Amino acid sequence: MTGSRPQGFARDARLARPRQFRRVFEQPVRITDRAFTLLARPRSDTAALDEGARLGLAISKKCARLAVDRHRLKRLIRESFRQVRHELPAVDVVVMCRPAATTLTKQAARTALDKLWQRLIRQCADSSSA
Repeated sequence: MTGSRPQGFARDARLARPRQFRRVFEQPVRITDRAFTLLARPRSDTAALDEGARLGLAISKKCARLAVDRHRLKRLIRESFRQVRHELPAVDVVVMCRPAATTLTKQAARTALDKLWQRLIRQCADSSSA
C-alpha cells in the first residue's frame, strides 16, 4: 500500500500510563456491542489536536482465557484502530472485550470494530455540534 500516511502504530498513538487509563475510565463515553466496549474521552493535553486519537487496550483473562486469544484480539483491535485513526477526533479510547469476542472470526471482529468506530465518530460529531 502506497501513500503519504505512515502505517505503523506509533508510540504517540497509545495510552501507556496508568493515569491515562484512569482518566478515560472516570467519565467515559461508552459505546458497546455484544463483543466489544469502547470507552472514549476527549483529550485534554495541548498536543491533542496535532496528534489525534490514542488507543489503550484492556483485554482481560475474564474475556479471553487463553493468551493466544487475547493477543489475537489485541492485534485485530490495533490494526482496526490504525486504519481509522485519521478519521477519529482527538480522543483517548480504551477498548475492552466481552467473552463473545473470542468466538468471532477475524472478518466478523473487524466488521464489529468498524461499526463501533463509526458510532464513536458520529457521537463525537454530535456532541461537538451541540
